[in-house]
Amino acid sequence: MSASIEIDNVTKRYGALTVLEDISLSIEAGEFVVFLGPSGCGKSTLLRMIAGLEDVTAGSISVAGSRVDTLPPGKRGVAMVFQSYALYPHMTVKQNMSFGLENIGMAKGEIESRVLAAAETLEIGHLLDRKPQKLSGGQRQRVAIGRAIVKEPKAFLFDEPLSNLDAALRGRTRLELAQLHHRLGSTMIFVTHDQVEAMTLADRIVIMNARKIEQIGTPMDVYQRPASKFVASFIGSPAMNFLPVTAWQKTTTGLAVSTAGLGIVKTGFHVPDGSSPDGATLGIRAEDVGVVTDGTAGVPLTAEVVERLGDRSLVYGVLDDGSKLVVEADGRSLIKAGDRVMVSADPHAFHLFGADGRAYRREVD
Repeated sequence: MSASIEIDNVTKRYGALTVLEDISLSIEAGEFVVFLGPSGCGKSTLLRMIAGLEDVTAGSISVAGSRVDTLPPGKRGVAMVFQSYALYPHMTVKQNMSFGLENIGMAKGEIESRVLAAAETLEIGHLLDRKPQKLSGGQRQRVAIGRAIVKEPKAFLFDEPLSNLDAALRGRTRLELAQLHHRLGSTMIFVTHDQVEAMTLADRIVIMNARKIEQIGTPMDVYQRPASKFVASFIGSPAMNFLPVTAWQKTTTGLAVSTAGLGIVKTGFHVPDGSSPDGATLGIRAEDVGVVTDGTAGVPLTAEVVERLGDRSLVYGVLDDGSKLVVEADGRSLIKAGDRVMVSADPHAFHLFGADGRAYRREVD
């Protein structure tokens, strides 16, 4: 079972403090949506309002076409998985998974059937008689998910569920969550500050910052076409390079943008008449800047740090004007700190942001 979720002009205030302002979002039935943003941006608060754990100050929330923001949590048809697992230490796995169903008076036979089915789906049948202290972090997380599955909700809500796991286990659990979504076909909303989790799990990412939604899109949309400088800096590792714009001039083919570090860059951007370059920024990702080895024209960069990652290396360097730039090099490259190399950028891969941080669009994207 899955359901659409509609969030319409939702605002959340604590007294005079506004933590979310005029949030609107439509989530399709069966979609995996990730709320992504820095700490304090309001993403967990929004999730908790959907779950009914926080009141809505203004606006409305609907699940499967029915308004739920005035209903208690147990009547909303959603199930939440918490960062802390929230398992009862004195109960076995089976008892933890059964507890919520027993509280609503479900028949024992139906409870048994649901718990065993969920345990089989999550491959935790052999753990049903254990207590939480005898489980690993990954196993506890699966039990917490199992407790949500037995409720047969219309939507699953995950509040940073992987943050307590080590790096290797996070990777495995991400894969398991993706497989679980494929098997169940359920609507899932997942909160995280980790862009890797967002990029690998989401059908769409909702990027949040400072009480607002910055951008909604598929992982590749937000990576390749960031709507703002904030999104461009938050998505991608290493972060996008940013160079201050000193001037620009319109041409018949687009915009010639001047920067102190890279000189004049011919781009396909078309800015509205009267737009000023003051405060504008040119952005380029490290993978779109390379070390010139074939005599092609480039600009000089002095390497400060070389980060070797196997099949590729990241060269953190400084341009002649003092601007910092990160470029990608072949993993077999012998570049070392102190070396002076020539670098060149893909002219079609630049991003241009105005003084307000919003992205200008290319005429042909």
